Amino acid sequence: MNYYQAIMQLIGTLVDALGVLIIVIGAAIATARFLLGRRSDFNLAYRSYRQGLGRAILLGLEFLIAGDIIRTVVVAPTLENVLILALIVIIRTFLSMALQLEVEGRWPWQRGEETRADAA
Repeated sequence: MNYYQAIMQLIGTLVDALGVLIIVIGAAIATARFLLGRRSDFNLAYRSYRQGLGRAILLGLEFLIAGDIIRTVVVAPTLENVLILALIVIIRTFLSMALQLEVEGRWPWQRGEETRADAA
């Protein structure tokens, strides 16, 4: 059982590292596009930069949440750790929703409404 927990701990850490890597690489790509892009409209370029940065952070947060879940549920499923995980997931979910609102200009649950309106 200790071998299994050690593997799951390693996997959780690798998923966390991947989340951080996604955020760093995404931020670097968004910044490079902003700095090297044509600036005919600065407001449009800035909005595009923020959207690219926001998308990188959103994707990275998803991986960080997954890593926390793996480590907490599989490695140390105590009540205290599960409650801490719940708090972390709530905070990160709020951040994800706020970022998605910033990036896309609408809440996640509004996608279906827009799709139905476009189809009509």
